[in-house]
Amino acid sequence: MHIGLIGGIGPAATLVYYQRLTALMRDRGKKLELTIVQASADELVANNLADDRTAQAEIYAKLIGRLKAAGADCAAITSLGGHFCYPETEAISPLPLISGVTPLDTYFQAQDLGTVGLLGTEVVMRTALYGQLKQTRAVTPQGNLDEVGKTYLEMALSGVATDAMRMLFFETGRHMIAEQGADAIVLAGTDLGLAFDGHDPGYKVIDALDVHVAMLADLASGDADLPQMAKG
Repeated sequence: MHIGLIGGIGPAATLVYYQRLTALMRDRGKKLELTIVQASADELVANNLADDRTAQAEIYAKLIGRLKAAGADCAAITSLGGHFCYPETEAISPLPLISGVTPLDTYFQAQDLGTVGLLGTEVVMRTALYGQLKQTRAVTPQGNLDEVGKTYLEMALSGVATDAMRMLFFETGRHMIAEQGADAIVLAGTDLGLAFDGHDPGYKVIDALDVHVAMLADLASGDADLPQMAKG
């Protein structure tokens, strides 16, 4: 199956999606059919902060149209923060959308995680992954949620995690583990690998990006079926 990705939001996450998806397909001995289109991270951030879901969905729909013209069978948004307008996008998408949020609850349950701590954009944290966690309790940063969200956006747009950013994320995660009862910290922002990859924060970390990429690899390998498209 030909996979289409909406990339660029942010660039670092796009690279990780590409690297991990190609590695998974290589391990499976399967050929990868992939097309990536470039979205604007600045436009996404502006629409996210304004909660302008219609505007961002229309931008996505045009990009998905390009993916369809290139032969893609489905599309995925390479940003969990970018899922803030997912229902609006799904309703007008020319291709089936593969959510990065939907499979997480089942994954957490399979890992025997009763409570998870979330790191990501302000919206992702505040809405507890857009309210899609039904079987898993989610906790979010106490007292510094806005600071964490703003720092995440700064890192995503710059493509660089400074030591100060890394310390903020690590300490916030540690507090959710020690004080709020989280069994693991979920990197619910696809650029958080900039801060966490190659570093041990001292607690269990789950990268939501890996769960999404595994789903895409199943589709690309022919091991999973496409979801039915929403009726717009």
